[in-house]
Amino acid sequence: MLHPVLESRLRAALTAVLPDADLSSVQVRPTGDPKLGDYQANAVMSLAKEKRMNPRQLAAEVVAKLDLTDLCEGVEVAGPGFLNFRIRSSAYEAVLQAALRGEHLFVDRATAPRTVVVDFSSPNVAKPMHVGHIRSTVLGDALSRTLRVLGHRVETDNHIGDWGTQFGMLLIGWKTLLDREALERDAIAELERLYKSVNAACDADPAARERAKAELVKLQAGDAENLSIWKEMIRLSQVQFDTIYGRLGVKFDHTLGESFYNPWLGPVVQDLANLGVARDSDGAKAVFSDGSIPPKEDPFKIQRDGEWLDAPLLVQKSDGGFNYATTDLATLEYRLKTWAPSEILYVTDGRQQGHFRQVFAAFKLWQPEAAARVRLVHVWFGSILGEDGKPFKTRSGDTVKLADLLDEAEERALAVVREKRPDLPAAEQAEIARVVGLGAIKYQDLLPNRQSDYVFSWDKMLALQGNTAPYLQYQYTRAAKLVRDGGFDPASGAAIRIEAPEERALARQLVNFGIVLAAVAEECRPNYLCNYLYDLAGHSSRFYEACPVLKSEEPLRSSRLALCHLTAAVLKQGLGCLGIGVSEKM
Repeated sequence: MLHPVLESRLRAALTAVLPDADLSSVQVRPTGDPKLGDYQANAVMSLAKEKRMNPRQLAAEVVAKLDLTDLCEGVEVAGPGFLNFRIRSSAYEAVLQAALRGEHLFVDRATAPRTVVVDFSSPNVAKPMHVGHIRSTVLGDALSRTLRVLGHRVETDNHIGDWGTQFGMLLIGWKTLLDREALERDAIAELERLYKSVNAACDADPAARERAKAELVKLQAGDAENLSIWKEMIRLSQVQFDTIYGRLGVKFDHTLGESFYNPWLGPVVQDLANLGVARDSDGAKAVFSDGSIPPKEDPFKIQRDGEWLDAPLLVQKSDGGFNYATTDLATLEYRLKTWAPSEILYVTDGRQQGHFRQVFAAFKLWQPEAAARVRLVHVWFGSILGEDGKPFKTRSGDTVKLADLLDEAEERALAVVREKRPDLPAAEQAEIARVVGLGAIKYQDLLPNRQSDYVFSWDKMLALQGNTAPYLQYQYTRAAKLVRDGGFDPASGAAIRIEAPEERALARQLVNFGIVLAAVAEECRPNYLCNYLYDLAGHSSRFYEACPVLKSEEPLRSSRLALCHLTAAVLKQGLGCLGIGVSEKM
């Protein structure tokens, strides 16, 4: 790849001029405007400021030490000290040729792979998966896929909600209200009915709530009957989960629910107390601020009426019970001991920001050495809104079930496929609709900045124009068809030549694929990849318009077919990183 070589030589030149400089932040990145060149570096300006030197003078000295004649047409000093690199067409051709030989697909795989745990999706047992689960599921899956393409070891864990107070109510419902036939027809709907019925009874009658608590205590104490019913609820729920995940193409390495960590909750709290990290608070145990950081940055402080007050993290309730924080601390300890990750990503909605700030801080107080070895990241996201700007609901005001959402996506896509391709057999139409419909759902979710709310729109999502999955899938199909129609064999040894401006622009975009994937992984933002692929599709369209492919004479024909082949490969791989499939026909 080009940018690592540029970075390496730039560091060597900087070292020659400033032998004692810290070069850890030196980076070469694609320019935003190709008129300025292909790559840019701004490190000279910060180093000049640090050394109290004139930045343009320093830049000129560095350029004098740079030997890039094999890669660059020239290196320009711009503005207050930017370095702009203009790549030779021959350098692009060499990288493209290596990709055509199968040596890489413009991605530098990690030489020192990290182990990354990705915690995502996390539905609740005995409840239907709803539209709110799509963001965590799709985002977590995209990050996991991208990290793996980059060569990292990834452990995906679905931390399902399979323990807690709701099971007391569900046990009462199972024993007194269960409709076996309804359970056979739709287990999750029946479990949801039981929960709603008993919950309403508990709200109306304190005695009913006490009976539910008693059933929960029996479950927690290991009562054989309650454990058996609880396990059956988990089994039935897992059937639903597996069906949804199967449709979405999402797989997990581990499904360790909250209940898995029960044996460690007591010891965790005891250890926190022994170390003085947790202390008594009105009969409960909680983690308080240690006063080591300013109150404004302290997750255990809250400002009220101009005064900073304690906002401790509760780890054991006054009745002796535990909560999410206790489980999350036990989970964190287990993951570190089991997989020794250098990074753990928690993919949940933005409402949990305060919770994870406290959990991460509490873990640092509890196990500072272990905390120093791992990067803990809360990958939070915004909400899905309806076109009225309010939380996305059904017309009757109910939460949208995820299975229904996926069904409707496929049905709407099928209507479009039947209209556009009535010549195809019904089975092919249905398969294209599945790939397009589910891809559209995922892409609409991944395209916005994840921290923003976004408006769900069927029309925009399934559009064949604009920044949508169907448009990108179509561009893949188009490129792949050109390669097939041209009878092109990547192993033919065809020589790639970059001559037309549109060829150069397409080559430039292809070569930067790996840089974008690295940014996605570093910042947990798949929208970078969405926008890259959209730009790639635009460059490929302009290339087709300006550069005849099949009608060109050899060797130009094979060169352009090679560009089509590499474009199709990057579109397929890029969409694959997002968990989105492609179709050979559309």
